[in-house]
Amino acid sequence: MPGRLSGLQKAEAPVLILFAVWLLLILLAPLTLAHGSVADLSGSVGTIDNADQISGMNPFAAAIYWLGDANCHQLASRSYYLNGNEMPFCARDLGIFIGMALGMALAFVTKVRPPFLLLILGLVPMALDGGLQLLTDYESTNPVRLLTGMLAGVSVAFLIHLIAMNMRDIRREKRPDRSA
Repeated sequence: MPGRLSGLQKAEAPVLILFAVWLLLILLAPLTLAHGSVADLSGSVGTIDNADQISGMNPFAAAIYWLGDANCHQLASRSYYLNGNEMPFCARDLGIFIGMALGMALAFVTKVRPPFLLLILGLVPMALDGGLQLLTDYESTNPVRLLTGMLAGVSVAFLIHLIAMNMRDIRREKRPDRSA
């Protein structure tokens, strides 16, 4: 019957919704704050460097920015601004989140099944861009960070899809044959 979800789609739908809602929350957080009220959030990963700025935010934005502060360096020069506010995550992380939502949506609605090796290769541009930036005096740009992050995010989403397909196939193989 057209319009019905396959078993695989039923399993992937919550993941697609999660990725899309997470991206939406990240994009909405700076919009819920006064224009230009979030200044330089530069810090380090794994610490809360911006508790002073976060404490003055509404609870919704504070939660999103706290997660960004704990999990992203939030360097101002490597971040985009929305509503005059620095985003809670850097350009590369934003690209990853966009790519994961986009990739899962593509996997959900199309029959495109990239080979495993191609998906692994989709991670290489981000690794090269970030690695060269870390180890040399090369300085990437935000559009490059965003694009390489998006490519990696799409690859991760399709890898999740590939894992789900393989798990479905394994479960089918373990079922006893009822046709006899």
